[in-house]
Amino acid sequence: QVQLVESGGGLVQPGGSLRLSCAASGSIFSINAMGWYRQAPGKQRELVAVITSGGSTNYADSVKGRFTISRDNAKNTVYLQMNSLKPVDTADYYCNANAAASWATGYNEYWGQGTKVTVSS
Repeated sequence: QVQLVESGGGLVQPGGSLRLSCAASGSIFSINAMGWYRQAPGKQRELVAVITSGGSTNYADSVKGRFTISRDNAKNTVYLQMNSLKPVDTADYYCNANAAASWATGYNEYWGQGTKVTVSS
C-alpha cells in the first residue's frame, strides 16, 4: 500500500504564503501524476493542481499565477507553494497520487488525510 502524509497547513493572513508538502511512503513501485485537491465547507472537492512524473503541470483557473506545484521524484514528494492567499482559498487540502504498489497491482488512486488551510485576518 501507498501512504500519503501532508504537512504545512495552518492559519495565514490574506496576501500571505504557505507551502504544503506531501510525502508518499510504503510499498511504491511507481508514481504517475501527483496532485492537490481542496474542499471548502459545504462544497465539493475540487482540483487545485496536478503534476505528472515528467513535470507537466495543470492548475485550476482560480489559482493560476498564485500557486506552484512541484515534485521531487527521488523523495516521492509533491509540494504546493501558495502565494497571495485569499480567504476563498480556505479549505482542507488533500494530496493525491496515482501510484502502483507493485507491478502486479496496477495503478490506483491514493489520498492523504488532509491538511487545513485557513486564510483570515
